[in-house]
Order: sequence, then C-alpha cells, then structure tokens
Amino acid sequence: MPSFDLSRSRFRLSDEHVQVLVLLATARDLPDELSEPRDALRACGLVNERGQLAHALVPMMETLLSPVVVVSLEAASRQGELHHGVLIGEDHVLSHQAWPGTPEAEYALVEPKMLVWALANMVNLQQNAARRDTASQVVETTMGTVESGLEALKAVPFIEARGEDRDHIRKALASDGALAEPALVLLTDLIAELRSSWRLTSAWQGRRDGDDGVESRGLAVWDCGPLGYWHRETPAEPVASDDIGPDTALRFVRVEPRQVWQMITDLLPDGSEMRPGAQR
Repeated sequence: MPSFDLSRSRFRLSDEHVQVLVLLATARDLPDELSEPRDALRACGLVNERGQLAHALVPMMETLLSPVVVVSLEAASRQGELHHGVLIGEDHVLSHQAWPGTPEAEYALVEPKMLVWALANMVNLQQNAARRDTASQVVETTMGTVESGLEALKAVPFIEARGEDRDHIRKALASDGALAEPALVLLTDLIAELRSSWRLTSAWQGRRDGDDGVESRGLAVWDCGPLGYWHRETPAEPVASDDIGPDTALRFVRVEPRQVWQMITDLLPDGSEMRPGAQR
C-alpha cells in the first residue's frame, strides 16, 4: 500500500505505483493491469478521481521525469540484491531506497548540499568504525574463485562465520587451486565477514571529442565489517556483466572510510563535464 510523510517529503511506492504516476503526469493512457496500483494511490490521497496528482508530488515527479544526473546503487548481501539511487534534477535531488522483502521503496527529497552524505548513508559508510588489521592490503584472484566462496557463504547462518563454517568457505575457495597462502586465508576471512558488496554508478549527458553522449563513472566496494572496506580496482567500474566471466581477474585493495567518501564525491560530475543546457 502506498503511503507518504509530508513532514519529511517522503513517499513509499512500488515500481507499479511509480509507473502510474509517470503515465498520469505525462497524460498517457493507463493500461488495465495498472488499475489496482492506481486505485491504491487514490485511496491514500496521492491521486484524485480525475487522475490529478497531489501537489506534494510535484518536486518528486519533476526530478523523476527530467533528471540531469542519475546515480545508481546495486547493493548485494545475504538477503539478496537491492537497488537504490539518487536522481539530480534542475531544482531538486530525489533519493530512492529499497527494503528487503518488500515491493515498495522510499522516495525522499534530499538537500543538495547533503548529497554525498546521503550516498554514503545508502552504503552504510562508517567513518569511525573500529577495524582490524589484515596481513595484506591487496587480494588478487579471479571471479570464478570468488563466486565459489560466495556460494559457500550462502550455506552459513546469519551469525558470524567461525569454525566449521569458515572452513567450508576456505575449502570452496581452494577447490580450483588458484589461491595459495596467505591470500587464501585473507579471502576466506573477507568473505566470512562480508556485510555487503555494492556498486555505485553515475551517468549524465556530456560531450566527448565534440560529440554528445552519456558519460559515466563507477565504484565497486566490499564492506567486510571489522576487516574494513575493499575497493575493487580490477575490473574497474563501470563494467557490464557480459564483460565478466569466471577467468576475469579481480584485484581488491583495502581503503580507509575517508577514501571511500572521496571516491563517492568524485563520482559526481562538475559543470565542465556536462553538456551545456544539462547543468543544474
């Protein structure tokens, strides 16, 4: 059921609710299969009987329909994959955050000066969290080896992986013989402590070599809890899933929270990178 909180300019909406709002806002016909989400929007007061949208939706819809910069976040954990993001418009910034096990996401207006903070909050960046030292600051392996370890993690309960559970992950990583000590131990520990892996990608209309086109930058990180943050340097983001296979080389480098903060900041384009007329 859709709902909203006027005091904080936030809305809980499913993909179907958003589709209805977009169609109504652009005066397009609504297919029959969207009648139920339309009725739900009417019931909560966001749409009236004539198909008009509540005034409180105007900033959100303006940003949703005409974003200048789109920032997408894919976050994966043992609860599955969630999609969050931020849309930067001409006058407003709109965030959307999903919740495990529910079809609805929270859409909320963000103060532009708080944009980096909002993105850092989405990835649960902890600036002052206590971290344990590791024997190495770099891990180099392949996608196939990592996938073996991640598959083994799925069999481990949601408590911290220790003892036999950690041995299960270690055996999976060692099955192809590609990892030797001490990298095998370190990667076992990283996967056992893995809280989430996430990819942030920003995209905007820019110019390259005199031609108009879409520009993008990306960042991929593992949040390994007490073992800190590990930036995936290779393959560098943005990268398409079709370009990654079992033999793809991976290189993870441990980074401090302040470095992750700066990486997030650097994802956002400045005015000189954007096509004239597409700037805030």
